Formats: sequence, C-alpha cells, structure tokens
Amino acid sequence: MKITEIEVFRLPTVNTKMNSPIGCRIHTDAGIFGDGEAGMAYGIGGSAAFGMVCDLAELIVGMDPMQTELIWNTMHKRTFWGQNGGSVVFSGIAAIDVALWDIKGKYFNVPVYQLLGGKVRDKLRTYASQLQFGWGQVGVSEHLWAVTPEDYAYNVKLAINEGFDAIKIDFFDRDEEGKPLSFLDTTGLLTPKKLKMVESRMKAAREAAGEDVDIIMENHSYPDALGAVKLAKLAEKYNMMAFEEPNSPTVQTVEYIAKYTSVPIANGERLFSRWQYLEYFKKNLLQLAQPDIGNCGGISEVKKICDMAHAFDVGIQAHVAGSPLATNIALHVECTIPNFIIHEHHTCNRMSTCLGLTKYNLQPENGYFSIPELPGIGNEFLQSAIDAAILYKVIK
Repeated sequence: MKITEIEVFRLPTVNTKMNSPIGCRIHTDAGIFGDGEAGMAYGIGGSAAFGMVCDLAELIVGMDPMQTELIWNTMHKRTFWGQNGGSVVFSGIAAIDVALWDIKGKYFNVPVYQLLGGKVRDKLRTYASQLQFGWGQVGVSEHLWAVTPEDYAYNVKLAINEGFDAIKIDFFDRDEEGKPLSFLDTTGLLTPKKLKMVESRMKAAREAAGEDVDIIMENHSYPDALGAVKLAKLAEKYNMMAFEEPNSPTVQTVEYIAKYTSVPIANGERLFSRWQYLEYFKKNLLQLAQPDIGNCGGISEVKKICDMAHAFDVGIQAHVAGSPLATNIALHVECTIPNFIIHEHHTCNRMSTCLGLTKYNLQPENGYFSIPELPGIGNEFLQSAIDAAILYKVIK
C-alpha cells in the first residue's frame, strides 16, 4: 500500500479567531483514507503549523502508510528542525501520524486502541474544563464568562448538574471588572489584593462543588515562580486536585515551585517530545503529565511518553482542545494506558465552533466517556467542511 495523495486544510468555523482547526487527509492506492489534526487551531501560529503539514506531506507522499515508525522518524530526522523541535514541527508531525494510525485501524478493521494494546478501561472519567469561560449548552456559542465569585459558583453548578465530579478553572484570568489580565498583572510577587480576588473565586467554587468534587486549578503559565508559590498555598487550602501550568515550563523554576507545595503539579501541553519530558520525570516535577496528541508528535510519540511516565509513577491526562476529531484520538490512547487519570472535556468542545466540522461530536455522559468502537479513530472531517477550507494538495 502506498500514499497517493495528501490534502491539508485549514477549516472555517463560526469564529475563526477562536478556533480554526488544521487537518489533513491521507489517501492510499487501496482506497483507504485517514484523517489527522495539528494541535494549533487557537492562539498565534496556526498558519505556520498548516505550512509544516504541507511540507511534511511533500516528504512522505509515496511511502507505505503502514510503516508509522519509519515515517515518524523520517519526519523527525530528515527535516533538520525536527530534532528538539517545538510546537510547529511536532504539530505537523502529529497531523500526519494520526492520519496514518487511522488508515492502519481501517486496514485491519479495528479501532486504533486495539493496535495500541487494547483497552485497560471501558469508560474514562472526565472533567469539565475551563469553567471560567462558561459551561453553556452543547452547540450554543453563549459565553457565561466568570468574573465574580457568584459567576464561578454558577458555572461549577452547571457542570455538576450534568454529572461531572471533576472540574478545571482558571481563577486568575480576569480582574474584578472583567478585564483580561496581562502578563504584567500575573507575574512577579502578587499583591494581597490580587490573592484575595483569586481566593474569593476559589472559595466560591469549592463551596459550590462540595468536598466530593475534584477541582484542578488552571494557570495557563501566566504566573512566574514568585507568584506560583503564593498560589500554591491557596491550592492547598482549598484541596485542589492539581496545580496546572503554574509558570512557563522550565525545569529549574518548576523545581523551585515543587519545594513549596504538596499539591500535584500538572503540565505538558507546551512540552513536545519524550526528550523534553524526560528531565521532568527524572526530577519528579510532574505528577500529572498532559501531552497534547495534536502538538506532541501524534499517537506514536504520545504513547511512548505515556509509557515512559508510567516508569516514574506519573499519571496521564491528554490535553484536548481541538476539534471533535481530537477527542476521539485522545480517547483511543487514554483507554490503553494503566496510568490514565482523567480525560479533559474542554468547553470549546461544546460550542458552535465545533459544529459542522466532523462526522461525530462525542460528548460524555454523567462525567464519563465511552470508547469509540468504529475502525480507525472512529471520526472524520466532513467533506463539506473540507470543501469550504483553505486547501493544499500533494499528489504522488
């Protein structure tokens, strides 16, 4: 079997500034195709990731799609920039790699999880993610942006009423008037006023959730080590499940923060390979690793990271903030690993920006996801979405 054509596309959504997924479809001479996704649909740099997938497509067209390990290492070694690469390189590799695993699953007529060792769990515990952005109805673009403590409590109750027993919130995203905080506001030694604002929100969320609901404190790497230590004390006081992205991911500063908190540290969506994770594992600086399959080299690389994490007693929660295709991909990997902790269900996966992109848009029930059972990854981009996208084709 040979790769005959690769389509790379940047998909339109109802809000392209918020979310513009980058996908690819790999065709073969056996009539089987596979879909993959790069993990840079949001933030700055999506056009670079789109270009990287296009460049990688030129490199691997004509190869045997079943040889996922050979193709992965070809993309890593022959690109010059692959070794020790960052988000752009590994997002490009990820899109291609996932599409190849989709093809492989379809060829053998099994779900991808069967090719990764089979299920360890039939259902995956899931948390409602980014409640500071709201938790509206599925398919509705309404934002219930949290500003006051009462707003935080309200959004928490929305998720709990759907059966979730775990949630994630950034308590330091906006000021008390609802204005987005800048890096000047969130770094350095945090003032008593700022800490009081954060604590009032945490207290409201914990009281609304009760003691039987886990809360992950999100930080989006906004603070630095000075402020993170102060925030860690609050995380302990309100029994946070994890302290996520306390600062920019550098080994030395995370090592400093870890000295001052008993709360498990979660990080990894901005680490892009097993080589970048290794020092964190060796120094026990992560208790919950969060690789994004869409920007961390795809299924091939993330499965290796999960296995390496297991040797260091590190739990796994894949970072999931892409299209509904990304949800399927994460579920296939997470269900096969013994060190799985919890699955992330981002509020963006409920919004109108995710409609009209893929054949399926899976949602959890009572805080748990079932595992897709269709061959391959069990989802694909709609042809109507591809037809409306910015499109680039590579043909052998």
